[in-house]
Amino acid sequence: MIPMDRLEQISQRFQYLEASMSAGADGADFARIAKEYSDLRPVVEQIDAYRQLLRDMDEARAMLRDPEMAELAEEELPRLKAKLPKAEAALQLSLLPRDEADAKPAMLEIRPGTGGDEAALFAADLLRMYQRYAEAKGWKVDLIEEQMTELGGVKEVVAHITGRDVFARLKYESGVHRVQRVPSTESGGRIHTSAATVAVLPEAEDVDIEINANDLRIDTMRSSGAGGQHVNTTDSAVRITHLPTGIVVTSSEKSQHRNRDKAMQVLKARLYDMERNRVDSERSASRAAQVGSGDRSERIRTYNFPQGRLTDHRINLTLYRLDAVMQGDLDEIVDALTADAQAQMMAEMST
Repeated sequence: MIPMDRLEQISQRFQYLEASMSAGADGADFARIAKEYSDLRPVVEQIDAYRQLLRDMDEARAMLRDPEMAELAEEELPRLKAKLPKAEAALQLSLLPRDEADAKPAMLEIRPGTGGDEAALFAADLLRMYQRYAEAKGWKVDLIEEQMTELGGVKEVVAHITGRDVFARLKYESGVHRVQRVPSTESGGRIHTSAATVAVLPEAEDVDIEINANDLRIDTMRSSGAGGQHVNTTDSAVRITHLPTGIVVTSSEKSQHRNRDKAMQVLKARLYDMERNRVDSERSASRAAQVGSGDRSERIRTYNFPQGRLTDHRINLTLYRLDAVMQGDLDEIVDALTADAQAQMMAEMST
């Protein structure tokens, strides 16, 4: 049962925000109030719909006592009662705590794990998969750092992805992705197992994280492409080291100024992600209960090419349409992971 006093508190808060905006709050206050008002609006809409359903049910029960209306009420009441579970579920879902980072752009980092050249090739396949998914969503992908092998694999790639709800849709991709397939270099037809690591970090804004300039060491160096090709003649690449944490970020485009900005963008995202994980750890005694918490030490998914099978081990989801997934059709997986995370949050709230 949803506490009615809590629903009333939310409605009153919404009305207060609405009145404050009408009264003409200015500057930063107006922006803050407008954001909270916007966040609460869908919640209040669910509350209003739920309350209206309860009122309709009360009216139908009252009609049962009227001989002239009883027959109509007997037909109406079961129909209204059938709507109640769905209305309660929708309301509970709207009341779940929101991840403030969900609407943010994201930094996508992919690196090969065990498996040598095959792991690097698989990392490149994952990059293409996410690029195609982003294209289908209308997002923009900007490669900040891309180091390729001579065979076309990925040594390391960092991409900045902007668009609607990017982090919300990609945050459960963080982890170790395992592949089972026959490498193109394998003459004996044997299946090899290799892996790549994916990290998805919400983009940090200046208000999210502050960096002391004294904590940074900034070096410039000469850029180079795959196999030593495409070498720039100027020292344009930038490497930034955050001394307190030891985090090192590089960017290797032709513009040194652009490289510095992009490297700082990635550094802020990594520091912001560290802070989010620290807060999450303090809030939860069991990290294992946090689906998609960013723990990259465990295998989250297996891509079995001979069987055309994908398995997400966190939710025991198995799909036999691996070709479509590798072409960027990720919505079924993302939706299932999101629903599972929401179900766990609702279970925690109920206890």
